Amino acid sequence: MPAAGIGRRFGTDRPKQYAPLCGRTVIEWALEPFLTDPRCAGAVVTLAQDDPYWTAVAPPNVLVAAGGQERSHSVRNGLTELATRGDRDDWVLVHDAARPCLLRQDLDRLLSELATHPLGGLLATPAADTLKRCDASREVQQTVDRAGLWRALTPQMFRYGRLCEALDQAHASGRIPTDEAQAIEWLGDRPRIVEGAAANLKITSAADLAIAAALLKERR
Repeated sequence: MPAAGIGRRFGTDRPKQYAPLCGRTVIEWALEPFLTDPRCAGAVVTLAQDDPYWTAVAPPNVLVAAGGQERSHSVRNGLTELATRGDRDDWVLVHDAARPCLLRQDLDRLLSELATHPLGGLLATPAADTLKRCDASREVQQTVDRAGLWRALTPQMFRYGRLCEALDQAHASGRIPTDEAQAIEWLGDRPRIVEGAAANLKITSAADLAIAAALLKERR
């Protein structure tokens, strides 16, 4: 779980992953589905240098690795922490620390549908809104056909060795993938999409935090 971001856009005194949410912090909610799942052999969180917030919320037995310059560097550092704890073909899941509303049934579906897949894939939700392509001045240049378009979510689930290879090759060539699936795609592989709930939102603003609170309260 990459959690080294400092949340400049969030507008508070702390990164969004440590924002209070229904009696916990965002990152605690994000970790819970994995730490309470017996299929999860362990977890790694990558943190910013001198992170002052983690120790107050850190669950037991969660490994820590140093965050990197970009998200993909943080993910790679977390994978390095697992190098002596698993095999090349083991599954590894990468989940955003700012996604506190992952449904248990979505995680179950991801694990079930990809269990025998040779490569892996990701949760995603179909694009539902009309999409516009704009220029730098925000003038519409084109309406984009949304047929076949999906919004990528997390967790994303890949074989350990192949994901390490994908990230290493991307970084060696100076490319920064925006998610793990893109790095895999650059190798010529085709990840599998598993449909997930649109409610698996990523916290980027105070408004998102309010929506997440409403979703979590409704589930209770």
